[in-house]
Parts: sequence; structure tokens; C-alpha cells
Amino acid sequence: MTVQQKTITVVQGDYAVSSDPHVIMSTVLGSCVAVCLFDPRAHVGGMNHFLLAGDGQARGDDLKYGVNAMELLINRVLRAGGDRRALQAKLFGGARMTDHARDIGHSNAVFALEFLAREGIPCVSQSLGGQKARRIQFTPSTGAARQLQVSGPPPEIRPIAQVLPKPEAITLF
Repeated sequence: MTVQQKTITVVQGDYAVSSDPHVIMSTVLGSCVAVCLFDPRAHVGGMNHFLLAGDGQARGDDLKYGVNAMELLINRVLRAGGDRRALQAKLFGGARMTDHARDIGHSNAVFALEFLAREGIPCVSQSLGGQKARRIQFTPSTGAARQLQVSGPPPEIRPIAQVLPKPEAITLF
């Protein structure tokens, strides 16, 4: 009897934790960051996917902010049997997806690295920055991670004047 792999998709503003050796967690990242956290001795781990670096105004249950996503991921891994002293992390994402806005990806990457340093959790591997999206596959029970670059041409970015139809002459009363 063969055991089927189970894939858990971690979407933006979400996280998942498992000790099942047949589980693979997957996500796609642009400027967002995913932290893959695991305890190699307890064979438990998890992944989060946050959109914005943490700040003091983030509500405690809003996982789009890194500060909340990190706290919840760490606590859930510990409740599942992980030992805080054995935790390790792998970081992915933080790409600059457009030149026309502030570099959210860089802010997310810096936040994740600084958060882990403050918490004393070593980052054993990272793939941060760049300009391409990534698909991440993570096996939480072993800490194995695989990254695939999402290829293809970047989306066409046109000035708003080209997107909106030209207004017709109107008279306002």
C-alpha cells in the first residue's frame, strides 16, 4: 500500500503546521515572504505567508502582517511538539515585482530576518529579493525546501491614462 503525499496550499495571510511526513506545504510568492520554520529533532514544522512587514498598528489576528504571522507560526510549532531551542528557519520571497512603487519585498525580507535574529532562531537558508515570483514547496517534518522560479514575461504595466477610456465632453450643472 502506497501512501499519498498531501499538499497544503498556504495562501496570503495564512499559515500551516504539521508533523505528518507525507505533507508538503506549497505557496507562490512575489513581494510576500514565507518563513518555513521547523524543528529537525521533533520532526515538526510549518510555513507562513505574509504580505506586509509587521508594525505597531497590526491587529493581533491579521496574518497579512509579518509580526502576527511569525508569532502564530512559532507558537503553533511549539504546541505541536517543537522545542524553541531547536527551531530553524528558511526564508523565501521578498521580490521587487514593480519599479513603480516602494520596494515592499525588501521591507518584508528585512523584517523577517530581523524578527528571527531577535527571537534567536537561526536562518539556515534564504532566497530573498530579485524580481521574479517563486513557488515554494516545503516538507515540514524534515525541513526540506524546494524553490521553483516562476517564468514568463513580466506583466505589461501601462500608465493609467492608457487603461481608462478618454472621457467624452460633459456639462456639469
